[in-house]
Formats: sequence, C-alpha cells, structure tokens
Amino acid sequence: MTFCVSRSLAVRHQYSSLGTQPIICSSIPGLVPKQLGFCRIHLEIMPSVAEGVKIGIQECQHQFRGRRWNCTTVNDNLAIFGPVLDKATRESAFVHAIASAGVAFAVTRACADGSATICGCDTRHKGPPGDGWKWGGCSENVDFGGMVSREFADARESRRTDARSAMNLHNNEAGRTSLYDNIFLKCKCHGLSGSCEVKTCWWSQPDFRVIGDYMKDKYDSASEMVVEKHKESRGWVETLRPRYNYFKPPTERDLVYYESSPNFCDPNAETGSFGTRDRVCNLTSHGIDGCDLLCCGRGHNTRTEKRKEKCHCIFHWCCYVSCQECVRVYDVHTCK
Repeated sequence: MTFCVSRSLAVRHQYSSLGTQPIICSSIPGLVPKQLGFCRIHLEIMPSVAEGVKIGIQECQHQFRGRRWNCTTVNDNLAIFGPVLDKATRESAFVHAIASAGVAFAVTRACADGSATICGCDTRHKGPPGDGWKWGGCSENVDFGGMVSREFADARESRRTDARSAMNLHNNEAGRTSLYDNIFLKCKCHGLSGSCEVKTCWWSQPDFRVIGDYMKDKYDSASEMVVEKHKESRGWVETLRPRYNYFKPPTERDLVYYESSPNFCDPNAETGSFGTRDRVCNLTSHGIDGCDLLCCGRGHNTRTEKRKEKCHCIFHWCCYVSCQECVRVYDVHTCK
C-alpha cells in the first residue's frame, strides 16, 4: 500500500495485507526510486506505513460519510480514489493530509509498542516532571513517525517545481503537524487499592478519530490559493499565494487548494463523481447529510426496514446481562 501514481494517493488492494505478508519492495507498483530505496532500507516499518495509509482512508470515509463525496474507493484501479484527486481541490488536500498523518501515526505507535525495533520511546521531550507526578511509561516518538512519513510520502513531490507539488507538500506537512498539535500527557496512578500515591506520565498520541476531526475542521476552513509563475536559476517555478488578501493567510497547519470541487451530485466519469443516487439521507437534518442537500434537490424515496435488536436487558448479580431480541421497524430514506 503506497503513495503513488501521478497526482493521486494511490493504493493497490492486493497490498492491503502488507502488514501480514513478506514485503518485496520491487513488487509494489508505482514507487518512485526514492520510495523504493526507502522501502529497501527500512523494510521493517513498511507494514506500519501500509497500516497508516489504511487508517487514513478509513478516517476519510468516516469524516465524509454524510457528504456528497464520501471518500469512495475504486476497486481494481491503481488510483484508489479514481480521478477525484487529479484536481487540486479541497478533497485532494484532505486526503493527502489525513494519509500523511496516518503514516506518521501508525509508525509512531509501532515504535512505542515494540513492533518496530529500529525505533523506540521518545526520551528527548521529557523536561522536568510536574507537581505530584514523575516521568514513566513510553512517550511516543512523534518525531520519528513524522520523519518516516516525510521521507516516504513527500518523495514523489521532491525536486518538482509545479503548483500541485507545492500544494501536496504543504498539505502532507499539515497532516503531520496535527499529531504534534494533539499529543497529550497521559498518566497512570499506582498504589494500594487504586490510590494515586505515585503517578507516572508520558506523551501519547490521541485516538486517530481526534486527528480526523481536527483535519475535517481544516478542510472546512481550507484556504483557496492562486498559482504564480516566476523564473529562478533552476528554471520556471510555480508557487501559491492566497487568492483573497482580506483573509488571514494560511499557516503550516491549514489546508490549501486552488481548484474548485465538482458538486458530486451526478455520476461523472471525468471527475470521478459517483453521484448521490440511492445514498441514505437524514430526513430530519438541515445539514449536508439531510435529504434536501444530499439529494441535490431531486427528492428521496422512503422504505421500511426491519432490524433485530437486543432489548429488555437485565443485569444479574453477579455478573452478566441477559437480553431479549426484538424486531423494530425503521423508515429508511434514500436519494432519488
């Protein structure tokens, strides 16, 4: 599983099991020479790289589950999102950021849990202990995870001087920065009967859902840019600047884009839109997941659906819960 192919983050489905099978770097399609060299040198952590891309895609699908574009993946295609990421849109910005964050996250976690032996706990960011606690446990080495993500994910863009590469590099780094912004001090109490006579603390990454929520906010507030060309000693170079001077310029934590997104209402092979027909919508919502907006004004159909659920649950001392099984009928609304 890898970043590859032109302007898209691409993944081959046959490599989704990299974490459980031996890796032959030369058999992974789409790697540029720098990525291939990295794979051969750091073979041990490649399963974590693959896992990071996987959790990034899963988080993308969670965050956009109620949007017109719901991070749909394409089977049997080198570019897993199809042509959607060919354009320099907000969606492309988010995918690059969340995937880069996912790689850094998974590698960092592998270092901390011992599944990767070339790295370990972070001992450089400790500083003096606080009042009532001392350092202990294993602080997660976000610096190492970020380095791996930077070396591998950014390899495709290095030495390029076009605007899309500048955009991808910026958004990749914004994704990795989200880990630094959300790392927190995690503590554990020690003592008789759960008392907190001694408390040890260490730096920990949050659940990746926190990173996803954070990056979704960045997607919603992404900065639109324009492309500028100027000549340097190495030739013509494209750079990005904010389109609107009256907005605050983007920082390294913000997402940037310079092309408008399609509306994703109707199927379009050129843009990669699957449309929203037959998508489940929320009848009571006035947001983008509501039937009015998600269905793009086409209306919706309603059907009833029977579901088996646990009900009338009783706690028995000690210690188990018994439940009955009930059949409930729900209305399901789908876009026309």
